[in-house]
Amino acid sequence: MIEVSDLSVGFRTEDGPVRAVDGVSFDVRPGEVLAVVGESGCGKSVMAMALTGLLPPTAAVSGSVRFEGTELVGAPAHLLRSVRGKDIAYVFQEPATSLNPVFTIGRQIVEAVRAHTSSSRKAAARRAAELLDLVGIPRPLERLGHYPHQLSGGMRQRVMIAMAVACGPRLIVADEPTTALDVTIQAAILDLLRDLRSRLGTAVLLITHDLGVVADSADRVVVMYAGRVAESGTARAIFTRPLHPYTRGLLGAVPAGTGRRLTEIPGMVPVLSGSPDACTFANRCPLAVPECLTDRPRLRSREGHEVACIRAEI
Repeated sequence: MIEVSDLSVGFRTEDGPVRAVDGVSFDVRPGEVLAVVGESGCGKSVMAMALTGLLPPTAAVSGSVRFEGTELVGAPAHLLRSVRGKDIAYVFQEPATSLNPVFTIGRQIVEAVRAHTSSSRKAAARRAAELLDLVGIPRPLERLGHYPHQLSGGMRQRVMIAMAVACGPRLIVADEPTTALDVTIQAAILDLLRDLRSRLGTAVLLITHDLGVVADSADRVVVMYAGRVAESGTARAIFTRPLHPYTRGLLGAVPAGTGRRLTEIPGMVPVLSGSPDACTFANRCPLAVPECLTDRPRLRSREGHEVACIRAEI
């Protein structure tokens, strides 16, 4: 459905150029959930926004993003606008800042429907009520007249999902959709995404740092570190046979309920001022050898499992 090849994103800062995304490649297949995981600051959200040109014009984007054969990197603005919302929809992590506080929920959903269809305002309002019912919001007709501040965090996130599926997108990009919610609401939102995927056939690109969410939802996983892909594979392979030291570190930091001490990954994610010919994890890696500081590891594949590490047993 969507093929991302060698995608890079750079920004100019007061301290010089920064490479936030560095040569990322992956694909999303119809109807699947692909999770992209990694620490905060590893480039997940920047990568997601680069897919359809949501980054500011000062961002330097290179590489390729092909959606059903159409190249999106460098595409004209009118083409990107037609794809966003209709074919590829976004659900961001904080609905309180994504929803307009001065417009009712109904008005905002109606605008989302009419932006990509020829529906009349009356037909779009009926569709808005149907969407609220679809995402499990009780008394949908009443809720259409409510403002965002009158809804709970979980309700607002459901509204964002309703807006995302309004025009039947092929792909939903869900960027940390459960971060600001308590555990029970998180579970409800994930159940909702699974149900929509099953009923509508929509693929989901799930951006998260929560490996519990990944284990519960994903078919395949891409592990990002410092703007690069460290490892990718099926969710089962990643959780049962992780190959990259960073992936092992992430899994070791997940509470298992066994009383064992959690494993700490020392240090911080580096800020990439360029595209260094070295492993960006080398300074934090317990397996690093001198070659790791001079050679950039390339993704190697075996039976659908890929890893960028010269020390990985593959």
